[in-house]
Amino acid sequence: MTQTAAPTDHDRLLIIDFGSQVTQLIARRLRELSVYCEIHPFNTVDEAFLADFAPKAVILSGGPASVFAEGAPRPPAKVFEMDVPILGICYGQQVMMEMLGGKVERGHNTAEFGRAYVTPADEKLPLLEGWFATEREQVWMSHGDHVSQIAPGFAVYGTSPNAPFAITADTSRNFYAVQFHPEVHHTPNGPKLYENFVRLASFEGDWTMRAYREEAVAAIREQVGDKQVICALSGGVDSSVAAALIHEAVGDQLTCVFVDHGLLRKNEAQEVVTMFRDHMNLKVIHADEVELFLGQLDGQSDPETKRKIIGSLFIDVFQKYADQIEGAEFLAQGTLYPDVIESVSFSGGPSVTIKSHHNVGGLPEKMGLKLVEPLRELFKDEVRALGHELGLPPSFIGRHPFPGPGLAIRCPGEITREKLDILREADAVYIDQIRKHGLYDDIWQAYVAILPVRTVGVMGDGRTYDFACALRAVTSVDGMTADYYPFTHEFLGETATRIINEVQGINRVTYDITSKPPGTIEWE
Repeated sequence: MTQTAAPTDHDRLLIIDFGSQVTQLIARRLRELSVYCEIHPFNTVDEAFLADFAPKAVILSGGPASVFAEGAPRPPAKVFEMDVPILGICYGQQVMMEMLGGKVERGHNTAEFGRAYVTPADEKLPLLEGWFATEREQVWMSHGDHVSQIAPGFAVYGTSPNAPFAITADTSRNFYAVQFHPEVHHTPNGPKLYENFVRLASFEGDWTMRAYREEAVAAIREQVGDKQVICALSGGVDSSVAAALIHEAVGDQLTCVFVDHGLLRKNEAQEVVTMFRDHMNLKVIHADEVELFLGQLDGQSDPETKRKIIGSLFIDVFQKYADQIEGAEFLAQGTLYPDVIESVSFSGGPSVTIKSHHNVGGLPEKMGLKLVEPLRELFKDEVRALGHELGLPPSFIGRHPFPGPGLAIRCPGEITREKLDILREADAVYIDQIRKHGLYDDIWQAYVAILPVRTVGVMGDGRTYDFACALRAVTSVDGMTADYYPFTHEFLGETATRIINEVQGINRVTYDITSKPPGTIEWE
């Protein structure tokens, strides 16, 4: 993870990023082990950087490239001369083998994508302590090319059907390499592998959320100085924690702006403003901008266009209120890493863009405000842990995520006031059902999406022609991957009946059972 000023009193692990969509999950696994780490893209890591950073261990991430491609990304050769433990993952394994004298072959019917199973070699490896309690371990593969010959000094410790060198190591140099991704949820024993690796590297495990809080407060104070900050406050977990953290750092220099854009859930504006004004004693401006946002969104149906309109209007609104605050030079946002990785490559690395987010990337220079994003490198569960550390009420910390563009991205197609009103009522019934059944804390995120179609129905003796809606509920650890929540048919039937009976305008209810990937958690 990237810090304004890296701490000097912690052992540091360097993750060299080759563009994998899940590189940040490596950092998350390490943080769970209280290990301080930073991600840096391969093209910023040279010998001078290595000497200055002085890592105690190095991890080479996966990535979409092929070692055969012209200009294929590589770490500096110096990294293998530093006498520190190194772990290569997927592409990281392949580039390690290729640079140290092994061979990599293009995928000819040897690609593996998704779940695979690795079987052990006869010889034991300290990196795999706690593995292979049964004959094989489930792992998550995502590779086309594969290692066909290991480098001198390496031995084989695990194989899979399409990766004969799935686990290799040169124990004399503490070099380890795996073809799979131990950082993802679908490699169940992956955390144990990382635990073994940091133990082999002799990390003390002294990086905690309390330490993160202290470092972040110091970094905010250094960045902001005596200037004023305005915070984009939505009332969700992210912006709430960001506001509390920044308030701890700069106190009354912070003014929160809550934008009521007409895309909020039922009663949300009143709840959020009351919470922060009355219970947290923060300065909050309640900006009623419903007409502005809904007017600009009128007639728009493309999801990217809607996101960009909302992002642009947010900038305009914050600029307007910033102009009213003397000395305001900074705009604070609750941006998280999953937002960043789906919008732009992290820290300039080579990952692939999935979709834009309203609060990330490309803020125009004319805005005249500098960004403060103290949560930009954290996952949702880490933000909640930080919220507990800051003393926020558990009821707010435990809220399901709510996107910055609000109901706009839960309303595929054209947005109308009628559809938003219907959506608000349906969502309120659905969440009430989840709470009544004691399921709220078991679910990562739940919401209703109103579909851009009308369907024929029968209510009483009459024909209806109303909207269909989709219920969405997912479980997740970090928001990077997700599975649908397995409601009982009884729950779904009861909920559908309540929505159709209580919400005028909906006559058909469906349940979305798509995982992420291939889908995203939100519909747009």
